[in-house]
Amino acid sequence: MDAMDIFENRIAKQIYFCALKVHKTLGPGLLESAYEECLYYEIKKEGLWVEKQKALPLVYEDIRLEVGYRIDLLVENCVIVEIKAVEALNDVHTAQLLTYLKLTNCKLGLLINFNVALIKNGVKRLANGL
Repeated sequence: MDAMDIFENRIAKQIYFCALKVHKTLGPGLLESAYEECLYYEIKKEGLWVEKQKALPLVYEDIRLEVGYRIDLLVENCVIVEIKAVEALNDVHTAQLLTYLKLTNCKLGLLINFNVALIKNGVKRLANGL
């Protein structure tokens, strides 16, 4: 494990605890946008650099295409957070985050579903094999 992996893991842990705080405060049942705003706020309070709704262009054969992809949260330019408020995570959600990881060359992503009784059951950690 190199220094960047350790850094990313530490960031992911901080994000998880922020998500836990948001979930304990709000509970399930709200819109994704509400959880995104609150998680963004909590991550910033931790002193981490975070961007929300970060535009993600697609590069195809040396052409940069602005096709409307947006990352919910990008933390410290290395961990992508995709927020959901759905009955259950499915393969499409996983594929979306894996695609974002590949397009950005980020190694680590968290898929967080806030529509669960316990947040630990709503967090899926994904790694990009690069």
